[in-house]
Amino acid sequence: MKLPPRARRTCLALASVLAALCMGCGSPAAHAGGPSTDGWTVEWTDDFDGKAGTVPATKNWIIDVGTGYPGGPPRWGTGEVQRYTADPANLSQDGRGNLRITPLRDSAGRWTSGRIETRRSDFRPADGKKLRIEARIQLPSITGAAAAGYWSAFWTLGRPFRTGEGKSPTVGEFDVLENANGVNRVWGAMHCGTSTGGPCKESTGLSANTTCPDSPCTGRFHTYAVEWDRGAEPERVTWYVDGRRYHSVSSSQMNKATWDAATGHGHFILLNVAIGGGFPRAVAGHSTPAPGTRPGSPMLVDHVTVLTTGASE
Repeated sequence: MKLPPRARRTCLALASVLAALCMGCGSPAAHAGGPSTDGWTVEWTDDFDGKAGTVPATKNWIIDVGTGYPGGPPRWGTGEVQRYTADPANLSQDGRGNLRITPLRDSAGRWTSGRIETRRSDFRPADGKKLRIEARIQLPSITGAAAAGYWSAFWTLGRPFRTGEGKSPTVGEFDVLENANGVNRVWGAMHCGTSTGGPCKESTGLSANTTCPDSPCTGRFHTYAVEWDRGAEPERVTWYVDGRRYHSVSSSQMNKATWDAATGHGHFILLNVAIGGGFPRAVAGHSTPAPGTRPGSPMLVDHVTVLTTGASE
């Protein structure tokens, strides 16, 4: 049974207290470094509680369709092969409190999938404050050769990208979660600056990767989050899996102009499952997808939540 949002957040806060009391018991390192939910205020959330077969709430989300933005480059990403649709077979709520994004392949070998982005594009901490963007996600339950080319992502882009006032990666991108080819690892990254090299080491970005605490990353629910802290000196963005910190980028790692170009405005949030492209190719060491790639394994999203809190201590 899925708890209502307020009850779930109460349980999360209680879990944080219990975890603190139990430090030193069992395996404390597994969840060390995660912030308590105490003191956080929910600014925006979607729990995907709609009826089975319905698309996510259009008041919250824009459904991307096709292979690129109208008037923009012909293809999103770095050579991914799918076409995004609003077909419930690719993108729908499951009636049990989850969003399902399912890549499919037709008889001609053409791939389709789903991608959404928040209507709001102003997610940014106020001066001296912190903002946390998190989602509870189950990556597709598929591994090995059958998963070649799967590219699941939960990420943000700077608002100027949407308005046409700026280009990626200059406007900033936070990859809260990426997973490719069904491997048992997840990646987090910040993209900024120029498209090649530069302070964010493009096209890789300032990235790190990790396994997931206590269970495999694929086929299990985990909570992925970034905290964007404008109350710290220097400012920083920090990545978590199930409350365990594994990556951080600070404004001291680049010049002020580059940091401001990436973080001096709001961001919008995206969820998608791509097929093929540069990231799966880099992880696999060869082009993907493959003839043996199996369609039909969905990414499930239980909720996406944005929280705010006060200045860093």
